[in-house]
Amino acid sequence: MNDRLEKYLDYLKYELNYSENTISEYFLHLQKFLEYLKLRNIDYLNISKDNVISYLKYLDSLNLKNRSIANKLSSLRNFYDYLLDEGLIASNVFKEVSNPKIEKKLPNFLSYEEMRSIIDSIKNDSLLGARNKLIIELFYATGMRVSELVNLKLSDILFSEKSIRVFGKGKKERIVYFGDYASAALDVYLSYRSNIKCEYLIVNHKGEKITSRGVEGIIDKIALNAQINNNVTPHTFRHTFATHLLNNGADIKTVQELLGHSSLNTTEVYTHITNDYLKSVYLKNMPRK
Repeated sequence: MNDRLEKYLDYLKYELNYSENTISEYFLHLQKFLEYLKLRNIDYLNISKDNVISYLKYLDSLNLKNRSIANKLSSLRNFYDYLLDEGLIASNVFKEVSNPKIEKKLPNFLSYEEMRSIIDSIKNDSLLGARNKLIIELFYATGMRVSELVNLKLSDILFSEKSIRVFGKGKKERIVYFGDYASAALDVYLSYRSNIKCEYLIVNHKGEKITSRGVEGIIDKIALNAQINNNVTPHTFRHTFATHLLNNGADIKTVQELLGHSSLNTTEVYTHITNDYLKSVYLKNMPRK
């Protein structure tokens, strides 16, 4: 079983190009499910729909939120799809069970003022300072995921076009663009790292490829230094990118393409944010209401 699990994790990493965090999450979900089956003497290659339903009832008894249960179900469905492709099972019973209904959670995003405070708080007079500023500028300019940023290579950047080739989930390729601010931050950073021999753009203090966890730690410190009260993560900048584009007149289809969403439904959540934002601006500034 351990060998099979290792192969599956390699499949997530190298075939589906999943981030380290996602792989860790999938592994944890799978581990809990396999422990559940083992305690009940159930072969993981021979489970029934009733077994799956019983497991969902067990998760519900732990007072988990529907979103958490849905995430676990999704990761297990993925694992059994893998087993099906490998010819180890005849069908994926997880596909016979629907996800619990969950409320759409509106993404957290930063205001223009908060975004400016974050950028202005970073000094780019050193290699690490220039790197940190570039990380923020690229997140805001492109809407990239943190996994896409850490895997970005120097060869993926087309400087003359101010565009970047990004490999998203499932190694799906797309082109994103950046403007003058990100371009200037890129020039400063590259001048500091000119002697570093690493094919990846963003490096750590050792001059090696940075990890997603490393970027998260950097953002935590930047947000704290900029005195931002909201919870700020790498994904916050992705949400901010999309929201600010829509607030300034971009059409939702274009934003979908830039974000690399396979479904327009995923992108439409941002229209709720922009509607709420426009309403708040109207109520704040309309003299007669």
